[in-house]
Amino acid sequence: MLLICFILILLFFSSAWAEKICLRQIDGEMVYTNLCGKESKKLSTKKISFEIDFSKKEAVKYSKNELEKIVEEKSNLYGVDSKLIKEIIKEESNWNINAVSPKGAMGIMQLMPSTALLLGVKNPFDPVENINGGIRYMKYLLDKFNGNINLALAAYNAGPNLVESLGRIPNIQETLNYVKRISLRYNGFLPAQSETAKIRKSLPIKVIILSDGTVLYTNREDVYTWSTKQ
Repeated sequence: MLLICFILILLFFSSAWAEKICLRQIDGEMVYTNLCGKESKKLSTKKISFEIDFSKKEAVKYSKNELEKIVEEKSNLYGVDSKLIKEIIKEESNWNINAVSPKGAMGIMQLMPSTALLLGVKNPFDPVENINGGIRYMKYLLDKFNGNINLALAAYNAGPNLVESLGRIPNIQETLNYVKRISLRYNGFLPAQSETAKIRKSLPIKVIILSDGTVLYTNREDVYTWSTKQ
């Protein structure tokens, strides 16, 4: 309700808001925007090719002790509990730095190609790069979900957009089991089924200038940032 009032006030007092604000679906997300049905203003999502040379798989052997030291170092750097990261790694790859899942997730923290690209991980099979990227991603998820570990874990497994849209752990058996197993080892107890995030469904409207010069008014700039990443 407050968001609607805010939009109406801005529409009335500012010439910059002469364009109608509407709800529009972008990448599966409902977003408040001023780009309402204007074909010439539609954003094009570039397909990003991301090829991994599997010959880059690490030939050097890393002991579990060495890998744990990397986890502790990077966890301290980003302010994330190293115990949590170790439990994620156990669940994701069981400390196999050359692991590749049927879905294409790679390395010790099982980064998807698109996630690795966004994190700047050039060689997902380098444990230092992979752990550094994976911890940065987990830090992002923890911040996004206000420190709620179980929701961050669910987002690591099922994707942040789905978890944010639901405001809870998705009712996906793989994700439910994933969160339960890690939570049980990390906390010693299972997460409550009804646990939800304190997510603001109505985020503040912001002004963004896109790379093509388009002036955008939206409450979900992150959707545009991810969908138009160069």
